[in-house]
Amino acid sequence: MSTTHHDVTAGMTRRTLLAGATAVAATAVTGGTAHASDDGQVPSLWREFTRTPFTHPQIPYVGRAGAARIRRLPVVADVRAYGAVADGVTDCAPAINRAIAAAGRAGGGTVTIPPGTFRIDGLIHVGYDNVVLRGAGSGRTTLYATKNLTELIGPYGSRYGGTKSAWSWAGGLIWLAPKPRWDSLVAAIKAQAWPFEGWTGNKRDEWEQLTPVEPARQGDRTVTVTDPSRLRPGRLVLLRVADDTAHTLLQHMSGGGPGPASYYWEDKTKLLSYVPYEWPVRVTAVRGRRVTLERPLPLDLRPEWDPQFTTHVRELTGSGVEGLTLDVMETPQSPHLLDKGYNGVVLQCAYDCWVDDVTVRNVDNGFGLVAASACTLRRTRVGGRGEHHPYFCREGSHDNLIEDFTVEQRTVPAPADTQLHGINVEGLSSYNVWSRGEMQMGTFDSHRGLPFANVRTDITVNNNGRHGGDANAGPLFGARFTHWNVRVTNGRAGLMRLDGLAPYSATVGLNTVTDFDQIDVPDFTGDLHSRLELYGTSDAVRPRNLYEAQRALSR
Repeated sequence: MSTTHHDVTAGMTRRTLLAGATAVAATAVTGGTAHASDDGQVPSLWREFTRTPFTHPQIPYVGRAGAARIRRLPVVADVRAYGAVADGVTDCAPAINRAIAAAGRAGGGTVTIPPGTFRIDGLIHVGYDNVVLRGAGSGRTTLYATKNLTELIGPYGSRYGGTKSAWSWAGGLIWLAPKPRWDSLVAAIKAQAWPFEGWTGNKRDEWEQLTPVEPARQGDRTVTVTDPSRLRPGRLVLLRVADDTAHTLLQHMSGGGPGPASYYWEDKTKLLSYVPYEWPVRVTAVRGRRVTLERPLPLDLRPEWDPQFTTHVRELTGSGVEGLTLDVMETPQSPHLLDKGYNGVVLQCAYDCWVDDVTVRNVDNGFGLVAASACTLRRTRVGGRGEHHPYFCREGSHDNLIEDFTVEQRTVPAPADTQLHGINVEGLSSYNVWSRGEMQMGTFDSHRGLPFANVRTDITVNNNGRHGGDANAGPLFGARFTHWNVRVTNGRAGLMRLDGLAPYSATVGLNTVTDFDQIDVPDFTGDLHSRLELYGTSDAVRPRNLYEAQRALSR
């Protein structure tokens, strides 16, 4: 599978974007040649965006979200050669992990799992670069899981205290994470020293400065640094941006202005624990002190925020899971926030990794992005008895693409003390895209923590879930959230229509919806500067898919 999501040139400029903007928007009207009578379907927001694609106040530029490459790597191992047997009795987890380790020692490659059902009594860990675990297809290869993460690793408490189980939002029975980071996380959990889970270690202290970065603007791809000596093309660096005592960084992430300026940030201790903002990005060129990056800057860089490039824990890169179903032994869903860890697939501290054609069933939590960036989840599906988070995106996850996804209707009634969320985003996660989805249940969940600049586009949803989030995690939304071509089958407004809720947001091409059940009020006072266009329509907006249209502009 040599699919590329966006082979774009490093020299992309506003001029090249604008050169094709009119043609792309017009073609998208009908899927072919545009007609003047169709112009009313193209919202003014789209025309504005093509003029200022990197700095538009309501719509983020997400045309480069997702893995740069989904590659077909040569086969280097078959799990049967390491003892895996599709007999429903043999625990094949050790054999599969041995095959993965062998591929890692070989420098990478594909580990194949043939058709059949393979029992696993342990978790599967992909911890080596350029290793792909590939079944014969989600309808042909099944891993049947019998145990949860509490049994396999131990109880996992919340670092914020209380009796919550962190397996409610972390960890997977298929877990992609660099081996040293994964080993450190597991050791901390076993020691009950509940860790931070991101790019700078369990205590957020595993980094060192590479160089300060001079002031720059959101959307810039070339920045000036003080000392380029440790930077080189191809190196993954971490951009760290701290806040000041007036919390002007958090205000900037919220769009700025009187509302965010008057918001009380000081008691939002959970939110404040997510700062500094950490954004991994690959260097593409170094010319003197001028450094060009793989992606445009996600926000302004100001001296008072101490912007700098730093090191980080070693990332997992170039790895994936493909073509299988993870079928978990069916058990009753646990009470809310007490999940035992019958979880699906999680990518953690991963960059440019992917999941393709994978189904998970009977899970507590389906697919997770935890401090993951530039990754793609493609053709994924969550089904079975019902789950807490079908998809979660947290701990500073950025620039990811989740496309062609399905959340199936649950097969059994939900226990009374459980909650259903949906496609979750939280914890300063930014520039993520959910595209071409079918949600037979759930919602567009935010767990607070000021996620910003995320896009949901071309999605059908039976909006029957509820969002979560502690009060000390701060606002539900930062700036530049966009919902574009969303079809709500049950007419419920909650978290679909953003114009009265999220600052500097855009809701475009949404059918008529009504407030009922969970109803939220905006976190910020005054004018939210949000935009609403083509409201009351269904699948009428052109372009139909905001992400695909942005990607086309960048080619």
